[in-house]
Amino acid sequence: MFADRAKIYIRSGKGGDGHVSFRREKYVPNGGPDGGDGGDGGSVIFEIDEGLNTLTDFRHIRKYCAQDGEQGGKRNCRGKNGMDIIVKVPEGTVVRELESGKIIADMSGENRRQIILSGGKGGNGNQHYATSTMQAPKYAQPGQPSKELDLFLELKVIADVGLVGFPNVGKSTLLSRVTNARPKIANYHFTTLNPNLGVVDLDDGKGFVIADIPGLIEGASEGVGLGYEFLRHIERTKVLIHLVDAASTEGRDPIADIYAINKELEAYNADLAHRPQVIAANKIDAIYAGNDEDPVAAIKEEFEPKGIRVFPVSAVSGQGLNELLYYVRDLLSQINEPPTVFEPEFNPDTEIVVGNEPYTVEYDEKKNEYIVEGPRIEKMLGYTNLESERGFKFFQEFLKKNEILDELEALGIQEGDTVRMYGLAFSYYKE
Repeated sequence: MFADRAKIYIRSGKGGDGHVSFRREKYVPNGGPDGGDGGDGGSVIFEIDEGLNTLTDFRHIRKYCAQDGEQGGKRNCRGKNGMDIIVKVPEGTVVRELESGKIIADMSGENRRQIILSGGKGGNGNQHYATSTMQAPKYAQPGQPSKELDLFLELKVIADVGLVGFPNVGKSTLLSRVTNARPKIANYHFTTLNPNLGVVDLDDGKGFVIADIPGLIEGASEGVGLGYEFLRHIERTKVLIHLVDAASTEGRDPIADIYAINKELEAYNADLAHRPQVIAANKIDAIYAGNDEDPVAAIKEEFEPKGIRVFPVSAVSGQGLNELLYYVRDLLSQINEPPTVFEPEFNPDTEIVVGNEPYTVEYDEKKNEYIVEGPRIEKMLGYTNLESERGFKFFQEFLKKNEILDELEALGIQEGDTVRMYGLAFSYYKE
């Protein structure tokens, strides 16, 4: 079963916590801090695997988690970094944030490998926080938390030329004759359930990649049948070949079919209907010789005045295929545009914000007061004017938002008790 869409969950590794410890050596009764830093968490990395052409594997494995970093140790020992996790995807995979649908990455072209979620940074050990006024800091920085995302993966086939047409007009037969592709061929509607890619090798060595897009039906752009799922694969193509049954072996009108397909393309993506097109009038070997009207001539009369060339071909016998392929190759050479690459719209590193400056909340039994300290507290006091009503209100909100008040209450603080922060003393009163 071909799979061109999948939903998965990814999580980066948490950074290891910094360590709190002090030197304990003979003849050194009051050794300084020597807590080591935590290791960085592993990242989630997407990488193109040339051997993959579907997203089938993601139907069975839906969770991808990188390894957490190890916490720091004594004697300035740094924790080990967590291992990255590499997620292999086929070329052409578009990675979206599930809830918003915004594009995170387009795994195609030069983008062969991309970090989707960065691992959390390891926290600093207490050795980093020693100052002239705080020579024995009892706090260390916790590692940054892990990040997690639900993703929607969507495979959009990469090909120079898209081969489109209604079911059973001979697309698979044509592809098997002009390329090295070997699609399954049978006389049933919707035999082809997945886009088949093949390389057209011409005598001068300048070939191109062609994709047989599964048969469309009217209403495909509105999700009828399987058409909507297949239309996504045409978005990157530069030229479209409309294959029609010129002999009307199943009673279909080839001219009406071409208009119907263009209508579906325009409804799905208006740009598609205006890309260079070529019409391949197939099954000319099955046209009844005694027919008063020449169906190929009628197709040419309808579309060539609009600038769309029509080539009578037989996918079975190979008649007319060389002329068609060389014309398409020349058409491609006139198009200097690079393949469509979808621009990123969502950056997990900026959209998912984490912060973790360390602090400690302790009770000093000797002095009967609560002590709150750490770089986060020191920075807050440095830029806050506690003399103003507005500044003091901000200070209270800061303590509440960072759950410092919750920690004080967990230690048993009562109204009127003293809280000390870097030389400043406050009396605690509950709101």
